Amino acid sequence: MSYRRSGKRVLCLITAAVGLATAGRLWAAEGPAFNGARAFEDLNRLVALGPRPAGSPALAESRRWIVQQLKQAGAQVEEDTFTASTPTGSLPMTNLIAKFPGALAKVVMVAGHYDTKREDGFRFVGANDGGSSAALLLELARVLGGRKNTLTIWLVFFDGEEAVQEWTATDSLYGSRHLVQKLASSGDLARLQAMLLVDMIGDANLDIHREYASTPWLMDTVFSVARHLGYAKYFPDKVMAVEDDHIPFVNAGVAAADLIDLDYGPQNSYWHSDKDTPDHCSPVSLTIVGRVVLGTLAEVEKSAHVK
Repeated sequence: MSYRRSGKRVLCLITAAVGLATAGRLWAAEGPAFNGARAFEDLNRLVALGPRPAGSPALAESRRWIVQQLKQAGAQVEEDTFTASTPTGSLPMTNLIAKFPGALAKVVMVAGHYDTKREDGFRFVGANDGGSSAALLLELARVLGGRKNTLTIWLVFFDGEEAVQEWTATDSLYGSRHLVQKLASSGDLARLQAMLLVDMIGDANLDIHREYASTPWLMDTVFSVARHLGYAKYFPDKVMAVEDDHIPFVNAGVAAADLIDLDYGPQNSYWHSDKDTPDHCSPVSLTIVGRVVLGTLAEVEKSAHVK
């Protein structure tokens, strides 16, 4: 992803907080609890495969293992394979879509990328940047597979989030751009009620800022849930603009929010470096974000009944 920091700006919370404190106590009782320690094991399992850029044998091996885990969790798995046109030529890529049918046909998507940045000068294993989002989605699958869902929920693992050469509008976000086009063509884009993106959420020193381009009501919901779960210090009310896999959805008119910690190490020095390793990540951070995502899903599901 690419980013720029914004100046100081205060955003007003417009989402009503009534009932969220009670809901926070109930979310954990609605199904299996999110297990951050197990997600951290998944993160380590992916890192053990080494660098996993789009088109690599290591990413293909990651994909086979992820699909196996998703099916064990009870998901209906779709492999969305396509050919991306990149600055170095055509490259096969595959998004993974794990579907959990709900009582309603309306869909809420939780997504992240599972590829790592292509680096020639050092061995980039992407524990946080690629590993954490995939690990969180896998643990979410285990939770969602063990409960009844109001909305249909899709967990999407994007391929090709990272640039093949240098980040531009056409050399980045290959998987998300492709999926938006595919869903628009099939008519399924209209079913999407919301899209939550998770990226780099394993940082041991977690701080998730408000992403500038995200849909305000959905980001407000995320921060309200975080506050009522007691996680306000991990969600500082500051603004950062990030180009990430939510942008194609926002541009297509879908409500989308990016949960990203792009303050990784001193002066963000661990980002896209050989220091992006499991020892700089934490199961506690995965637990916090997993619980906030589940709480946000509960709020979106409640609102779906009155639309």
